[in-house]
Amino acid sequence: MNDIRVLLVEDDADWRRGLSDYLSAEPGICVIAVAGTKEEAAQAIQEQEYDVVLMDIMLADEVAGIGLAQEVLLRGGAKVLMLTSMELKELMFDSFRAGAADYLIKSDFERIPAAIRDAHRNESPISAAAAAQMREEFRRLKQVEQTYKKKELQSKITPSELQVLEMIDKGMTQTAIADKLVVSIRTIKVHVGNILKKLGGGSSKEAAYKAREMGLFEGEDPERDR
Repeated sequence: MNDIRVLLVEDDADWRRGLSDYLSAEPGICVIAVAGTKEEAAQAIQEQEYDVVLMDIMLADEVAGIGLAQEVLLRGGAKVLMLTSMELKELMFDSFRAGAADYLIKSDFERIPAAIRDAHRNESPISAAAAAQMREEFRRLKQVEQTYKKKELQSKITPSELQVLEMIDKGMTQTAIADKLVVSIRTIKVHVGNILKKLGGGSSKEAAYKAREMGLFEGEDPERDR
């Protein structure tokens, strides 16, 4: 089997030398070229033949690795592993959007050879650090979406309709609600009709369940039962 050809892009000379020596001692891995600047990296990307690129995200205090990774992937065939000393989720997500196979912390250098082999086999698992950050980001996005939907529904539902909806959620009949609010049953039916138009659902109970799930009722926590 041929060695995996690695292009190493790293602006720190000590890291570049140490990582190159470390990888060169690994069976089946060959560092075919190194680059320390954005310009050197761009040239190597175009001129060298490689299977995996270890790409430092920060080059001379510039987030240049993201754009360089895209250049690698435009050539096709090679995999990119992003290297960083920082667990910044913004950079992590930018890396994955650029097409990187994984996002590696430099201090966890002992994992790099296995990550290179996994990437070459097209079997890259996401590193523990990246997976944790992604789970946190997905939770944040879910909360943002929940908040947006809640505000959207609150803007549609009038206070009177919301009051009726909360009573329905508590199991009250339309007649009981009319008696409680001292209004006609026709008024309650009009409210229910408006609610169904705004929230959807086949019944007032379904609409009430949806409102509770979204946390529309005062003091309700939409994550309470999850």
